[in-house]
Amino acid sequence: MDYATALASLRVLDPSHPRPGVAEALAAPENQHLLEYVVEDPFGAHVFPGNEPDYEPTDFLADLDTQLANTAPIHLWSYIPTCAYRCRFCQYPVVLAKGDNADAKASQWVDWNIKEAKSWLREVPALRRAPIGEFNVFGGTPSLLPPDAIRKLLDFYRSNFAFGPDTAIRFEGDPSTFTPAKLELLASLGVTKLSSGVQSFDDKVLAECGREHSADMCVSFVRNAQQIGFPWISIDLMYGLLDQNIDSVRRDLDTVLDLELTAVVCTKLHLKSYSDTRTGVAGVQPAAWQIPSYRDKLVRDGHRWPSLGEQYQMREILTEGLRDAGYREHPTMYFARSGQGPEEWKSIMVDQHRQEAEVAVGLGGSSSCRRSEAITDVHWQRYAEAVDSGLIPLGSATRFSPEAQESRAIKMALSTLQPVRNEVHRRRFGRDVMDGPWRGQLESLVERGLLVADDSGIQLTPDGEVLVEAIINADLP
Repeated sequence: MDYATALASLRVLDPSHPRPGVAEALAAPENQHLLEYVVEDPFGAHVFPGNEPDYEPTDFLADLDTQLANTAPIHLWSYIPTCAYRCRFCQYPVVLAKGDNADAKASQWVDWNIKEAKSWLREVPALRRAPIGEFNVFGGTPSLLPPDAIRKLLDFYRSNFAFGPDTAIRFEGDPSTFTPAKLELLASLGVTKLSSGVQSFDDKVLAECGREHSADMCVSFVRNAQQIGFPWISIDLMYGLLDQNIDSVRRDLDTVLDLELTAVVCTKLHLKSYSDTRTGVAGVQPAAWQIPSYRDKLVRDGHRWPSLGEQYQMREILTEGLRDAGYREHPTMYFARSGQGPEEWKSIMVDQHRQEAEVAVGLGGSSSCRRSEAITDVHWQRYAEAVDSGLIPLGSATRFSPEAQESRAIKMALSTLQPVRNEVHRRRFGRDVMDGPWRGQLESLVERGLLVADDSGIQLTPDGEVLVEAIINADLP
């Protein structure tokens, strides 16, 4: 999309809602590169690839082991890629498990996950002793797993990793598979946090997404989980979806507030491949909505994608409504109720004073430490062959140069929307935030009204907070 077309899309608004506050900044000629970034639909506020490619995976494992030898609590992932169906926006490496052998197929992925985890423990000895701040079973749809497989998975991780009394165990799933019986089982196994990809409470929007659950199922899941007593219930909401409009997003917000959810993650629909920003999210095939011919057919058939201006109106409705209701945003677009946040698993990785390691076991997992990062193979057959051979199936690794480590730390801290403090940065890197080679870019952000700087450090302005993803990826080295 050229610049003129992008500007035109930014100016297409729903008259029932005010012009989004960020529109003026995005339309400014000096921010053309930011507009081009957001209209290209990339992903990356929480993705920080290394800058030195072709790093040996074994070297990454050594870097990780060194950091974990003396570490604060880290984040541990277990990725179970099985799903009963594939959503039309999904870019995750998923494997369908349905029909008569669905339970056996799903259980096989638990066996592979455990086998891979054993290889991690063997190759990274310090991992066994590293304290786990939060353990997240995500997917895919791990709530599809049969009870015995869930019990086997959680028992293994609890027995072989350094879980403590404060370790949070989070389990993700689809509203239709978080049945009362499944929720009771998870509670009995020590799960304290639930996350569910609700995406919308609008049945028409859900149907266009290819979701096989209804809005009523989403509400029932939340009510059942609250009745059982889960202390943390989080959902994902998406905006910018096919045929979604402002009124639909307003209703989504009203439902969230009525349900009194602990946390909400708001995500813009991304159609550009996640693999373009080096993340294990992208699988071996594109999402249906990424295929141009299919997208064109949808438009010919009378469907409509929200304009860029409408997307920012949707974003503003969600962010302002949640903040007004007492939710705290930290990091960007992760909202937790007052007194409940920020999201601990994100804070472990991105808060300025922490930025600890993460280890992701499973197909397409993205693992990182301060010196380097690696992505597990997303091709399920290669993955299975490697795991069965006793290998950690890392597809590739990249390293951060010393300068890139410092730049990455600044980007990660900016994504929290909190002040980036000189005193913290100085302890780790020996100089103030503004004193690196990125000084010119930061001064430009100040001049354009997206950042403020003083002797204590730097902080995003309201427009800067909205555009933080673009700033991180299009403005900073």
